Amino acid sequence: MSGETRGAVEFRQVRKLFGGFTAIRSLDLVIAPGELVTLLGPSGCGKTTTLRMLAGLESPTSGKILIGGQDVTRLPANRRDVSMVFQSYALFPHMNVAENVAYGLESGGMKRAEARAAAEAGLELVGLGGLGARLPAEISGGQQQRVAVARALVLEPQVLLLDEPLSNLDARLRRRVRTEIRDLQQRLGFTAVYVTHDQEEALAVSDRIVVMREGEIAQVGTPRELYDAPASEFIADFIGEANVVDAEILSVSSGQAQVRLGAMVAELPARGLAAGPARVALRSNALRVGGAGEAGLEGKVATSAFLGDHVEYEIESALGRIFVIDDESDEPLAPGTAVSLALRPRGAALIP
Repeated sequence: MSGETRGAVEFRQVRKLFGGFTAIRSLDLVIAPGELVTLLGPSGCGKTTTLRMLAGLESPTSGKILIGGQDVTRLPANRRDVSMVFQSYALFPHMNVAENVAYGLESGGMKRAEARAAAEAGLELVGLGGLGARLPAEISGGQQQRVAVARALVLEPQVLLLDEPLSNLDARLRRRVRTEIRDLQQRLGFTAVYVTHDQEEALAVSDRIVVMREGEIAQVGTPRELYDAPASEFIADFIGEANVVDAEILSVSSGQAQVRLGAMVAELPARGLAAGPARVALRSNALRVGGAGEAGLEGKVATSAFLGDHVEYEIESALGRIFVIDDESDEPLAPGTAVSLALRPRGAALIP
């Protein structure tokens, strides 16, 4: 294995059946060394099955899986040079933190003193130096999660696998720990495959996101690509909960389209479309709420909710009911209030 291929992952026409149920239809995916790729999708889309096949916990029905250029399709989990951080953390409650981190090293034949020294270095790496003597029950959920990461990293795997690693944490702690994981991954440069159903989490941590649907890849791209240029209505709705509305492309020139949205006309990247009926994804922050009679799309407030730093509206309009986030208003408008909606510079995209 060369230094250039260490940590590379490849799925080649991988298919997985459970009896008569097709969990993965035909998966082709390449993950570069040092890349953090997130498998994202609704429950039952195949993301966890994909991760488990990479870990060696499930065997593909057909196709090949390569790690570091080596075909590992039929290798058992303990010979794949990957480490997994489970949703439950899977820490041994009767062992202290240092013993938990050293466990895999000692099981692999490393002398106890060397394993404990490596464990302490691993704990320092994740910001838990000095806590090695504590039991898992004596530290917080976020610290337990970092112990699980340290235990995986001290094995120096080619690929770190993370299965819904933040799902047991509260919202504030999730934000902090996902930042810590991303910072650690970038600092050490290891390859990571991350599974989540949380769109915000995926956008925050990923180099690329693989959105899956019904056992297939719906779209692969950077967080910005998926958010700004969704390949389908499913992607537009799943990443950022866009409003998908009917529109009309009036003309196309030099890759830019003049698009009519009700009473508004906007210029958007044509994305290969020609003049005629079209569908547009409008992000919830793509529209500015103005007073009645102002230029834009006329509407009426259906519902409003004050959420501290912003107001959420549902606006009845000629395009249907539109969900809008307004971060400029101090007080929410009452249901029934007439408004106008103006398009902001970003947040609208034609759907191919």
